Amino acid sequence: MSQFQQDIDAIATLKATQKGAWEGINPDFAARMKAQNRFKTGLDIARYTAGIMRKDMAEYDADPGQYTQSLGCWHGFVGQQKMLSVKKHQGTTSKSYLYLSGWMVAALRSEFGPLPDQSMHEKTSVPALIEELYTFLRQADAQEMGKLFKQLDAARQQGEDTSAIQAQIDNFETHVVPIIADIDAGFGNEEATYLLAKKMIEAGACCIQIENQVSDAKQCGHQDGKVTVPHEDFLAKINAVRYAFLELGVDDGVIVARTDSLGAGLTQKIPVPTAPGDLAAQYNAFLATTEVNSAQDLNEGDMAMKLNGKLVKPTRLPNGLFRFKDDTGVARVVLDCITSLQHGADLLWIETEKPHVRQIADMVDAIRKVVPDAKLVYNNSPSFNWTLNFRQQVFDEWQQEGRNVAAYDRSKLMSAEYDSSELAQLADDKIQSFQRDAAREAGIFHHLITLPTYHTAALSTDNLAKGYFGAEGMLAYVKGVQRKEIREGLACVKHQAMAGSDLGDTHKEYFSGEAALKASGKDNTMNQFDM
Repeated sequence: MSQFQQDIDAIATLKATQKGAWEGINPDFAARMKAQNRFKTGLDIARYTAGIMRKDMAEYDADPGQYTQSLGCWHGFVGQQKMLSVKKHQGTTSKSYLYLSGWMVAALRSEFGPLPDQSMHEKTSVPALIEELYTFLRQADAQEMGKLFKQLDAARQQGEDTSAIQAQIDNFETHVVPIIADIDAGFGNEEATYLLAKKMIEAGACCIQIENQVSDAKQCGHQDGKVTVPHEDFLAKINAVRYAFLELGVDDGVIVARTDSLGAGLTQKIPVPTAPGDLAAQYNAFLATTEVNSAQDLNEGDMAMKLNGKLVKPTRLPNGLFRFKDDTGVARVVLDCITSLQHGADLLWIETEKPHVRQIADMVDAIRKVVPDAKLVYNNSPSFNWTLNFRQQVFDEWQQEGRNVAAYDRSKLMSAEYDSSELAQLADDKIQSFQRDAAREAGIFHHLITLPTYHTAALSTDNLAKGYFGAEGMLAYVKGVQRKEIREGLACVKHQAMAGSDLGDTHKEYFSGEAALKASGKDNTMNQFDM
């Protein structure tokens, strides 16, 4: 017996105990509402989606072709439309997640208005967006199941076999999927990180991504001026997130440890070693220093330290920050990643300056010598000029192979004049296979684009505004938007229904019977799209 039928029977039994007081309650309708709202709390969502992620991680370990993907979404409606689209085109939501980008929260969701990605936005806006995303995904479930129930009613009225429709109801795949949620650098000390992590988990987050930058000096991963913290400080915040998961009963919650060390040349403080070769000593070994032979080598306010048996002074900037040695970024990344995995992190995030499979693979290979099942979440960032990067990669490969590249100017390969060239086509082929190649060769379990819907909103608005306020007038909307929605089968062409009017009508009918005042009658203009 299906869960749906079990619920009908259970509610009917409960109704019978009420001595007629529940005469207006239809057990079938109540069971439908229960089925349409599978997840009662954010913690229900977090526990369910954590299980999905753990299963997906195990499947990736067995077969790197089973990688996962997501797009960053800055509003619940955007996330909802994304998952409706994924399910429509792929037939399943499997291996598809949502990404919550701190960059987009700062740029689009702060009460201060647009802000840079520097942890300046309200921390409460992060769990609020998680809750909003899941509210819209749950509404997608309710709407899609509502269509199935209408089909079930119509089939019953016609005396038709309902087994196929009933099977779709019983095996309905939810639009609720894991969210990888960006907590930046924790928005404060480890207690602040714990408190915010709790709110994010309670809102539904099964996976929290945290970075090793200084919280009050946080920069976007693709900007200059990044400052990292010693390992002990970062591990304390990983512990804080794990405690939050455990306290709330999400025992298999996922932590993504992000390192910005590849592009970060500064540290705010120098940790104190307690034993030779410990983490603090390894961190300090990367510092840029000059040897101190006497007090004359020290200026007023300088500090000196013993490092590898020598007295040295670290290079300190006027703002008090300390510099790392040049060309140590890769080594620091590898140490960061190994240390994080050995102290409670589940996945890694290495922020790079370009999308290059071999560069990523070299670092992952070094990490896997110590932690064989190390896996990455990777930012397929819009901050990369993908076209130029991959055209230059092809150019460099051809040059190394001895091919004649005289027809190409490496510095100008972004130019449209090269778009139809052999080099450009090969570069596009590499872009198309990048995620598949990197999953296989560079240990990338999850590919995401941090802020794609920021760019799509800007591009689509520009295209509409250009035509609507220009010569096309209303045709710009009709041809460029509405006609495409109809032809491509987008549910939101019936925007009243997408906003919940049909679902509300159904509920009114449940509650009021024939007396219900419904919005979906013959005079509803949305009926023009029933074709």
